[in-house]
Formats: sequence, structure tokens, C-alpha cells
Amino acid sequence: MVDSKTFTSGIGVGTQPPLGRINALTRVAQVTGFDVAWVIDHFMSFFPQAIWDKDFSWAASADSTPHAYFDYQAVMAYLARKNLHIGVGVTEPIRRHPVLLAQFAMTLSHMAKKAPILGIGSGERENVEPYGLPFDKPVGRLEEALQVIRACFESKGPIKFDGEFYQLDRAIMDLRPKAGNEPKIWIAAHGPRMLRLTGQYGDGWYPTLPMTPHEYETALGEIRAHARRASRDDAGIVAGWQAFTVIGKTEKHAREILDSRPVRLVSLLAPSYLWQSVGLEHPFGPNFRGMIDFVPPYYSRKQLEDAMRKVRPELIAKFIVWGTPDSIMEKMFEYQDAGLRHLALSPASALYSKRDALYSMRAAVSIQKRLRKRFANVGAGS
Repeated sequence: MVDSKTFTSGIGVGTQPPLGRINALTRVAQVTGFDVAWVIDHFMSFFPQAIWDKDFSWAASADSTPHAYFDYQAVMAYLARKNLHIGVGVTEPIRRHPVLLAQFAMTLSHMAKKAPILGIGSGERENVEPYGLPFDKPVGRLEEALQVIRACFESKGPIKFDGEFYQLDRAIMDLRPKAGNEPKIWIAAHGPRMLRLTGQYGDGWYPTLPMTPHEYETALGEIRAHARRASRDDAGIVAGWQAFTVIGKTEKHAREILDSRPVRLVSLLAPSYLWQSVGLEHPFGPNFRGMIDFVPPYYSRKQLEDAMRKVRPELIAKFIVWGTPDSIMEKMFEYQDAGLRHLALSPASALYSKRDALYSMRAAVSIQKRLRKRFANVGAGS
């Protein structure tokens, strides 16, 4: 069970073809003790076609495009009978109406062996703007959507909701989730308003941006305070993290990977405030919000190459957890002590070489096992 009293781990199984790769990663998750298989909800990748070639990553030689994605709901339904929690990390209420999100999550609770996780955030421009969808007031839209989803999960009879973005007039949603297997809402939150929404409506917290252990503990404290104000069980909210990592067999090799083109591209997804914190200006402007604002086809190869050359080691170290498995483990112990209860590692090092992809997978397995063992030894009160 994924709850706040245990330490659990997740693995990204993706939603990109071929289906056999998703099956293989899911089997690895089952055999090696991961608790959650995470899929993602994208129309396009963060990796631009303009630089997607074998000089960028070994993975590019196998796939002609980085932008092919299955529908995440179909993949979750396909994986539902696996003996894992299946979660999306994350979707948003712009491309799909919140009633549809709620209906899907409740449907999946009847199909899945373990409670599904509806990871949700305010959205990213790349999945919205190119397709003619509005990206105005995304956090306000999410706040209303969370209220609607909770109403669908919990209300009996017609639902009335009169919001700025969603209006329901005696709307019927009489489907109930499977008793004992109710879907959980995890929120990708970073800023103050999003932390409040996590406390008010979330069963879990699933950030992706880097934080120091102290910053993590402080943000978690804000979430729990908002939960108490909303008369919710603050201790029941699972504190998670999807961490970008570079895992090397030696520190020297890890440093070599840090200077690679894939890692430099990933570092462009760091928001401008992180660049500014190490004395750098983001090449895409002082107000660039990183992953939220990055739309790959809007940039030429030259723009991307010029931007990647401006990435510096001190920025990469700020955005990515890197090192050997042992050194990464020591860092994760600090986050565990700060309240971390669910970790999903996203190894950027997997793009460096096929050998590093396999090593990153083995290292992620080892790290999650050691974190689980440490938590069991020191107890949930640590």
C-alpha cells in the first residue's frame, strides 16, 4: 500500500511505443519490488525533434521521433491487472474535463488490483498551446477541477458547481469507486498556492523540481498545515518526489555524463530562478518557467545548441541529483529524514548510453531497496 506510514518507490514505465517496452519495464517493477508504475500524459516529448539524432542520444537511433505517445488512460487500463499501483504522473484538467478524469479514475478502481493514482497538476504549455487550447489561469482552473473531482468521488445525487472554468447544473455521476480500492489524488505542487491545494484536496504530493532537504521539509509542513485548516488528516498525505538523477558507476563517470548533451538539454528545463541562483541568466528569458513553458518545436537547432552551451556545472548540480549509487543514497537519506515517503527516480543518465541505461535501472532498484530497509529499521518516526 502507498501510504504515509511506509516508504514506497515508483518507476516510470512510460507511455511511448513500443508496447513491449512498457511491458518489460512493468515486469521489472514487479520483480524488483517497486510499488507504483508511473505513466505520463503527453502529446509531445520535452526532447526536440530538431536535435533528436544519434549524436544527441543513443536512444534516437532506435526511434525516429521522440514525440510518439500512447493515450495514458488506455495504458493505465491495460496495466490495471498488474500487482502494482498504476499512476499517472501527471495529467491536467485542460485537455480532459474533470468529470471525465473522475469517471476514469473510478472506473479504473474496479479494474485494478491496487488503488490507482490520479496524479494531476496545472499543466505544461507544450501539451496545450500548440493544440489551440487555453493556458490562462492554469492554477485557478486546477483548483476548480479538484473540487469537481472530489465532488464526483464523494457526492451522492446531482452535482451543482458554478465556477469560472467549469459549470455543472444537476450533473449526474452516480458511479462509485470500488470500496477499499478508491483512487488517490496526488498533486504536482511547488508554489504556495499549489501547496495549499495539495493540503486541501490531495492524498499525495508529487513534485518534480529540486529542493534542498530543508526546503522539502518546509514545503511539506505547509501542505500539512493547510490540510489541518481544511479538517483533513494531514499525516495521511503521502510525501513523494520525482527526482531527476544522473547515476554513474564512479564519480568521474557521473561527471562525464553531466557534461553530455542530453543532460544539458534537461538542464534547460530548469526554471529561470534556478539559473539566477547560481548567477546565470536563462537563455530563454528571465521569466522562463522551465518545463511549464518549454515547447520543443518552437526552437530551432541553432537556438537549442546555443542555449545548451550556456549550461554550467553549478546549474546542473542544482537541478539534478547526481553521483554514484552510494552518494545518491546518502543524499536521499536526508530527504527521507525530511519526510520523503515515496521516491521515483528519473535517470537522465539513461540517455547517455545503453550501458548507462541498464546501470541506472539496476542502481535505482538498489537505491529503493536500501531506502525501504533504512526506513523499516529506523521507523516511521524518523
